[in-house]
Amino acid sequence: MRMRRRPLLGAAVVGGVAYHAGKSRQQSAQQEADQNAQLAELQAQQQYQAAPEPAPSQEDSMAKLAQLKSLLDQGVLTQAEFDAQKTKILQSM
Repeated sequence: MRMRRRPLLGAAVVGGVAYHAGKSRQQSAQQEADQNAQLAELQAQQQYQAAPEPAPSQEDSMAKLAQLKSLLDQGVLTQAEFDAQKTKILQSM
């Protein structure tokens, strides 16, 4: 019976080592995939931040001014709020 145990013991050791090696490779692959995902996310954020906002067209600015005037006339905005927003729009033109 002893002879039979040794091959089983050897197979168990080999199986255990193989399992551990496979598990280690799987964890390494997962870590690498996580790092790649983080890098892709950072690159996307940098591209988004680097892209300047297009300047609003004159037509857009005029439409915003008309909308602000309408809100002022309706009493939604105060004169001070209207003036502050108007100044921002005119500076962006």
